[in-house]
Amino acid sequence: MTLSHLRPAAWLICCVAIVTAAAITVDAVPQAPAQQAPPAAPIARPIPAPDDVAAPPADAVKTKTGLATKIITPGTGTDHPKADDMVTVHYTGWTTKGVMFDSSFTRGKPSTFGVNRVIVGWGETVQLMVAGEKRRAWIPEGLAYKGRADRPQGMLVFDIELISFTPNPASAPADVAGAPADAQKTRSGLAYKVLTPGAGSVHPKRNGTVTVNYTGWTTDGKMFDSSVTRGQPASFPLDQVIPGWTEGLQLMVEGEKTRFWIPEKLAYDGMEGKPKGMLVFDVELITIQK
Repeated sequence: MTLSHLRPAAWLICCVAIVTAAAITVDAVPQAPAQQAPPAAPIARPIPAPDDVAAPPADAVKTKTGLATKIITPGTGTDHPKADDMVTVHYTGWTTKGVMFDSSFTRGKPSTFGVNRVIVGWGETVQLMVAGEKRRAWIPEGLAYKGRADRPQGMLVFDIELISFTPNPASAPADVAGAPADAQKTRSGLAYKVLTPGAGSVHPKRNGTVTVNYTGWTTDGKMFDSSVTRGQPASFPLDQVIPGWTEGLQLMVEGEKTRFWIPEKLAYDGMEGKPKGMLVFDVELITIQK
C-alpha cells in the first residue's frame, strides 16, 4: 500500500522513500540509506571514539544479558519504548579499537526503525531509554552480530540519542471500529478527534501541499498503509487524495496529531482494489509547505 491508494483519480509519484538504519539491522549490509534530498549538514567522518570505547567503565550498569550502558544525557518523562515500537534516533557505532563503522550523523538525518528489527543489544538498550536521552552502550558480540564475517566483529560500542518513539502502527487503536462519543463530526459525515494539539492557527489550503506521518486501518483493525513503518514522512497535494483526507487535513495545524474516521463515500466509495468500508487514520501534520 502506498500513498497512491489515497488518491482515487491518479497516482502520486516519488512520494515515499524507504529509510533503514542499515548497520544495526540484522539482515542488511551496512550502508547509507537512499536519500530523497541531499542530507542536511552531515558531520565529516570519522566521529572520534569516546575515551571508554575499549571497555565499559566502573559506573556503567550491566544487565543480566551482559549489556552494559551508561546515561550520557538524561531524557524527559518515564515512558520507555516497547519491543514492537518504532523509534527515531541519532547514533554512532565504534569497534572497541575506536574505529567508527556507522553513524546517522554522517548522513545528516536521524534514522527510524522498529525496535525488534535490530540487533538484540540495540533493542535492549533502546527499551531502557526515555525520549530525549542519550546513552552509551557496550554490546557484547553475543548480542550483536555473533561473529558474522560480513559484520563488525567483537563487542560494539554505540552512542544513542532517542529522539522519539511511537507505538507499533500495526496495533490498531481501541476505537478503530467506530468513532467514540467525544469525536467531532462534520456535515459530510467525517468524524475526528485531536490526539495531540498542534501549534499556531494556520491550516492547509485545499490546493496546498503537506508533509505528514500517517497510519491507516480498516474497522476490523487491519493496518493497510503507514508512512511510520517506512520510516519516512510523506508529502502530497491535498487536492489529489481521497475526499476525507482533503477535508480532514484542512482542519489541522502543524504539530497536530488527529484520528479520522472516514466514511466509505469519503474514502474509496467501493472502488475495486481499494480498502472497503469506513477507514480510520492517525495523521500527524508535520509541515504545511508554502
